[in-house]
Amino acid sequence: MALSDRHIELRRDPHSGEVLAHGGDPEAHSILQRAGFVHILRRHEQYHRLPTGLDQAAEETLATAAVSALRSVGYWVACDATFDTDQRTSHYLPLGAQVAALSDQLRRASTTQDAAAVLTELTASHDGVLAGLAQVLASAGEFLETLDQDSDRQTAATVRGLSGHHLAVITAQLHQLRNALTDRHEDPPHAAPAPAKSRTTNAKRPSTAPAPSPPCRPGRPPRHRPGA
Repeated sequence: MALSDRHIELRRDPHSGEVLAHGGDPEAHSILQRAGFVHILRRHEQYHRLPTGLDQAAEETLATAAVSALRSVGYWVACDATFDTDQRTSHYLPLGAQVAALSDQLRRASTTQDAAAVLTELTASHDGVLAGLAQVLASAGEFLETLDQDSDRQTAATVRGLSGHHLAVITAQLHQLRNALTDRHEDPPHAAPAPAKSRTTNAKRPSTAPAPSPPCRPGRPPRHRPGA
């Protein structure tokens, strides 16, 4: 990771008056988003800004909280004096990081059953990750229908479509993969036990090079036949 990715500048823009944050890596961006900032991604730049419609006091509160959270995990933050703080925020493992930790368990899996157990955390019918995501999408659709804009109901239908079709396809395919691994009883090659080491320290290791070809022997001279 480049050192510049650990540097963030969080200031009020003198021209637009917006509170903007520039720099940082994806982890810093996640911290800013959890602090209430909006991610702006353009063709040649990206940055974060505070939501519109806030008064100055609310902006300063959110910006100060972001500075505290970023510095708590080691980021160097240059900011306006009104956002500066010596307070540090308690850092917790976000839910997404807990789910991502399943990838480490898959890398350490020594049998197909181990891998299937990890995938079960995704595909479990009642309380798996994908079942929980389906509930979140359904609740998001319900919330959108309570809003007043004409496009909200269409957006709600789109969100429900994500759960009813796209997520359902992913869930079915992963469930099939999980079941297939459960029925197999194999150890991947990288999990094969290492050969036992010889107790004799001076013993020579067997060579892994191919055995040398046997030396060529001179051909036998032809037998002399009488009368030839």
